[in-house]
Amino acid sequence: MTEQAAEFDATAFRQTMGNFATGVVVVTGLHDDVPVGFAAQSFVSLSLEPPLVAFSPGKMSSSWPKIRASGGFGINILSHDQQSVCDDMARSGADKFANVDWQSGATGMPMLSNVLAFIECSLETEHDAGDHTIVVGRVQDYQRIRGEAAPLLYFRSAYGSFAQ
Repeated sequence: MTEQAAEFDATAFRQTMGNFATGVVVVTGLHDDVPVGFAAQSFVSLSLEPPLVAFSPGKMSSSWPKIRASGGFGINILSHDQQSVCDDMARSGADKFANVDWQSGATGMPMLSNVLAFIECSLETEHDAGDHTIVVGRVQDYQRIRGEAAPLLYFRSAYGSFAQ
């Protein structure tokens, strides 16, 4: 039986949690008619009735407050060949959309080109969660775009994919 560490070690906890593979999404929105976005791996389908999804931006995020102000957001599920898109969206302080093609979705949220799927949501609620916020969105529109492509995954601090 393994004993629990006496003191909390943030680095060891991060490494432990890194053993859980996640998909990678880009959360997008508009701020003063300009696209805003950030990469996230904390996305989950929450409910079918009503249709709800959730993700958890860090409280230090400069992008989330801009997106929040619009009352809606898009979830772009990245495919295996979109690591460069993820890298662009993970940067701080730069024009994240300089090298990223996009178009407006049904409700106007930025839909990135060549994603696996795109989900547009209205902001339902937010919950405080330590150094993050849990954001719940009500699904307004959704579409599968590249149904046969493999997803971009994140596992043990590295990108990978799941090929069928």
